[in-house]
Amino acid sequence: MNLPKTGRRVLVSGASRGLGRAVAQAFAANGDRVAVHFGSRPEDADVTLASLPGTGHTLIQGDLADARGAAGVAEAAIEGLGGIDVLVNNAAVNVRHPLPETPYEEWVAIWQRHVAVNLLATANLSHLAARRMIDQGGGGRIVNIGSRGAFRGEPDHPAYGATKAAVHALGQSLAVSLAPHGIGVASVAPGFFTTERVAPRLSGPEGDAIRAQSPFGRVATPEEIANAVLWLSSPEAEWSSGTILDLNGASHLRT
Repeated sequence: MNLPKTGRRVLVSGASRGLGRAVAQAFAANGDRVAVHFGSRPEDADVTLASLPGTGHTLIQGDLADARGAAGVAEAAIEGLGGIDVLVNNAAVNVRHPLPETPYEEWVAIWQRHVAVNLLATANLSHLAARRMIDQGGGGRIVNIGSRGAFRGEPDHPAYGATKAAVHALGQSLAVSLAPHGIGVASVAPGFFTTERVAPRLSGPEGDAIRAQSPFGRVATPEEIANAVLWLSSPEAEWSSGTILDLNGASHLRT
């Protein structure tokens, strides 16, 4: 298939800050045009957009928890970019809810939110983007942001671990389904990495223990994860379709 190396049209969901911002920046630095999606935090999204080198980028707001909202995001990205070649499913929620401490009503609501954003939004955006890629006829790439927690367990965040495991399985199913159309689908499974959200934990009492999870004695940077996403989206990475790439600094080894 005729997937270009640069100048691609890329939608990154949940790109207002953190890993999403780093992913958007990596693609823009590669010469691609990026649709920066955000659900809230418009000021942060503006910062992301302003930080992108190159031209032709666009900003898109939408609630991915709603199927119609996801369709609106995809349509706006396709219209703003003139098509789509790469989708990065990064948007996610991660709310602490250990079972022994969480009331049932809160438990149900948290699980519903995780499934809606982490899993169903990923499935819906993948459908919308892939159908457009098929119509375009040039192939494409979908990269899902999963998690180490899908394999090692998340006792304080069980809905997060479960939905990320489902995202990995979805990616493998789509990899088989979409390969005849030249569309590669892969997932990354990061361990701990630095973001604004986890900065207090890393600088607090548990910071040393978190860093000690890896034999490198540190956590990843968002840029390290973003560079892997960029490669998985490249023409050279077609044969990695279906993979789940562990990015955890040997902090958890799957067998």
